[in-house]
Amino acid sequence: MTLAITPGTTTAVPAVVGAELRVPLVTGERVTYANLDHAASAPCLQEVRDAVDELLPWYASVHRGAGFASQVSTRVYEQARDRIRRFVGAHSSDTVVFTRNTTDSLNLLARSVPKNTAVVLFDSEHHAALLPWRGPNVQRVPAPSSSGAAIVALDRALAAAPVGPRLVIVTGASNVTGELWPVAELAKVARRHGARIALDAAQLAPHRPINARELGVDYIAFSGHKIYAPFGAGVLVGRADWLQQAQPYLVGGGATSKVTDHGDRLGVAWSAVPERHEAGSPNVVGVHALAAACEILSRHWEQTVAHEQELLTRLQNGLRTIPGLRELAILTDADKVGVVSFTISGFDAGFLAAALSAEYGIGVRDGAFCAHVIVGRLVKQAGSHEERAVRASIGLGTTPEHVDRLVAALRTLVTEGPKWTYAQRDGRWVPQDDNRTLPPFLA
Repeated sequence: MTLAITPGTTTAVPAVVGAELRVPLVTGERVTYANLDHAASAPCLQEVRDAVDELLPWYASVHRGAGFASQVSTRVYEQARDRIRRFVGAHSSDTVVFTRNTTDSLNLLARSVPKNTAVVLFDSEHHAALLPWRGPNVQRVPAPSSSGAAIVALDRALAAAPVGPRLVIVTGASNVTGELWPVAELAKVARRHGARIALDAAQLAPHRPINARELGVDYIAFSGHKIYAPFGAGVLVGRADWLQQAQPYLVGGGATSKVTDHGDRLGVAWSAVPERHEAGSPNVVGVHALAAACEILSRHWEQTVAHEQELLTRLQNGLRTIPGLRELAILTDADKVGVVSFTISGFDAGFLAAALSAEYGIGVRDGAFCAHVIVGRLVKQAGSHEERAVRASIGLGTTPEHVDRLVAALRTLVTEGPKWTYAQRDGRWVPQDDNRTLPPFLA
């Protein structure tokens, strides 16, 4: 088992690939990369890479071959369903459908709900959860100011919803602010109104244990690339009936049990779930990596949470010392995972991100984080005229030095200005006369 002791702490957490990566600066130096962009995509766990390397010699077609390697790959693929079902504490009867990512999973669910289903969601959701739901029966509730207000708002929205099937969409942890939403309490409200509830766990799954039965949720969606398994797999876990009754999300091989020729038309008998919504050759490598990441995190939740909370406190305390910095927040009473977004008065978010990368070797995200509605509202509340912010996000590869470097770099940029000259090109800030060389495999 590969563990890493984070420098400056006593916490042993699973090690990530690229922890010692060195990147060039515009000044000609090289520094260890400070990856503070885990909320966008997390690096690969070393144990996940090992699991993939172990599988690759056996890689073959899934569900379609009599060869021994094909049987091995099929067994790996199918066993991953149980491994992920355990990771989220789902019911044994819940189906596990493999997808490309969280966006794919939520679009699949949106295509599978019964006709005229009333859908209720907060407008603070990530686009993956906000945009798939269209039509007159979709009610977008303004983002609340507290967990208690969220519960009251959902209760009122469901009370006013049309009679018939109902579905609530809620995030587990905001990808903008890192705030943990009161999922279990919202699920109780949903259940009282006869509604189902779907959990967007993309930002929750890498940071906290999930138990669908304890939370009372009906569906859970999350992505491998955010949970240290960046091999192109995601998952939708949940009740099978709506998915079974729906037309296949994609049509093609694997989604069909039989196709017959009737001259002027084809007769098609669709497979049952989960294969019904998994047309095409399955991504067995990505699925295996995702299942491996789930099991690795499950063994290290105590260390993972302690590591993150220690660094989150360090980060927030440091950011409070930066003149003009405003941290964004939706819920005033919520705990957080290691995600912090902020604005700095007088500084463009894109410029700050470019300078942090070019001069200090720090990776952060700038923009609206695929959550334009809530980011636009929050930055205006913070006094900014732009609809962009900077986001720093912590993960298993983050060290105290990374956090301290970010804080020191921001302080220098705010009080002394940049060392380099920057210009906007195609809407992005870039350093002028940038001589940094790309790695050899891109040459």
